[in-house]
Amino acid sequence: MSTEKSTDTNTEEHYTIVPRRVSFDWERTPLHWIPDEPTATHVINVLHLLLPAGERWFVRVFKEGLPLVTDPVLLKDVKGFMGQEATHSVQHAHVLDHLAAQRLDTAEFTKYVDLLFEKLLGEKPPLGAPIPTQEWLRFRLAVVAAIEQFTAVLGNWVLHAEGLDHADADEVMLDLLRWHGAEEVEHRSVAFDMYQHCGGEGLPRYARRIAGMTVTAPVMLYLWVWGTAYLMRRDPELAGRLRYSLAEHNKAVRKGLLPTWRELGTAIPRYLRRSYHPSQEGSLRRAVAYLAESPAARAAAAAVGRAAIA
Repeated sequence: MSTEKSTDTNTEEHYTIVPRRVSFDWERTPLHWIPDEPTATHVINVLHLLLPAGERWFVRVFKEGLPLVTDPVLLKDVKGFMGQEATHSVQHAHVLDHLAAQRLDTAEFTKYVDLLFEKLLGEKPPLGAPIPTQEWLRFRLAVVAAIEQFTAVLGNWVLHAEGLDHADADEVMLDLLRWHGAEEVEHRSVAFDMYQHCGGEGLPRYARRIAGMTVTAPVMLYLWVWGTAYLMRRDPELAGRLRYSLAEHNKAVRKGLLPTWRELGTAIPRYLRRSYHPSQEGSLRRAVAYLAESPAARAAAAAVGRAAIA
């Protein structure tokens, strides 16, 4: 698997972020869309459990923060980010419908994800905590920025994950993941820039950024392990014959079907450097190249063209 590093910098010509109204046909996608690899399939499927509620929450938090944005270029980026994330949420929710149609019901898990984003991280602090409104917004913006660090890393990984091609992964699911991954690389800097712009000045802003990652990393790991275990336990094709295990997970990593622990773990100290900027993550060129060939993105662009002509 390629481990191409970015040569993009935040001094390059400004890149315009545009939502793509894609759609996918799940009719022929099997439950184990990586053939004979249920562990790898369900580790990745956790994305579908987390992202519908999570990305709706991103949009709500950014909408709250819009009045604080005084930079017109950043404002345009933020609106493009919001449009992309709204589409991501919808498309991953359709996968949940597809899983349910295959007798893998996810509602018992996603109700806790909804609780996390709608209540614990909602517009008001949980349990009536005496946190000023603007400070609570800044903290949630820091959490969005920390999550986006991981989505950029995962997006770059899936764009280079040749192991998925060699394993004959379902083409529709692979296109969904790579379209989404490419857009994560496209907007990799927006949440960070939004936080930096709205997060105050000096040491408190940096300390809050550290706090955002300190909360985000362990919660994401917990949800991912719990989500994978849930999916494998409820998988009707496995019927209890196989449960999630670290040994099976690491076997899938060695096959190039999942990112390495190192790839994920080293994203944290990079992010904690005070001089860090997410333009260092991934390759914008690779992302744009994939979006030019993605079947779903090409169909969405063609639809826009037809509408413009009409």
